[in-house]
Amino acid sequence: MEAHLVRDQGVAGSNPVSPIVTGGTRTEVRKKIVAVIGASEAEETVLHDAEAIGEGIAQRGALLISGGLGGVMEAACRGAKKAGGMTIGILPGTVRSDASNYVDIRIVTGLSQARNVIIARSCDAAVAISGKYGTLSEIAYCLMFGVPVIGLGTWRLASDSVAEPIPISYADNVNEVLKNLDLILRG
Repeated sequence: MEAHLVRDQGVAGSNPVSPIVTGGTRTEVRKKIVAVIGASEAEETVLHDAEAIGEGIAQRGALLISGGLGGVMEAACRGAKKAGGMTIGILPGTVRSDASNYVDIRIVTGLSQARNVIIARSCDAAVAISGKYGTLSEIAYCLMFGVPVIGLGTWRLASDSVAEPIPISYADNVNEVLKNLDLILRG
């Protein structure tokens, strides 16, 4: 049996390859990666929503990627771990132990906010929850790279161009986020 890598044309994000096994009956496709981006400090209701979304991501068999620190990032990772999921933290600093205890794979970058590009390039979809300017930059990078974004209580963006509306799906609650995510992950 021979394995080779092929470009994954069905994914709007920028993960370029999926393993495909030929010469046999089994085809293996990589897991989807969903970013949760948002406030490093947030109110309890926001953290509760982030945890429920993280749990929903894991229940859908996707990996969760985040900035790996506190607030929304930690809550989402906690939810994913509660549901048996895998989490990835792209850390802004150079100290592995800065990551939340709910991060399985800790990638230290020393890039500060520039790590946001890595998160946006690595995911197939992003869920933006609350957030400030760092979250806004992650939303912008995702949009630049063609990654679908779902927003919950986050930046409301508008375009002056009727021909080019901002392609963000806004949700009013966790259930709507997960329904939108289902549509994106099914492709």
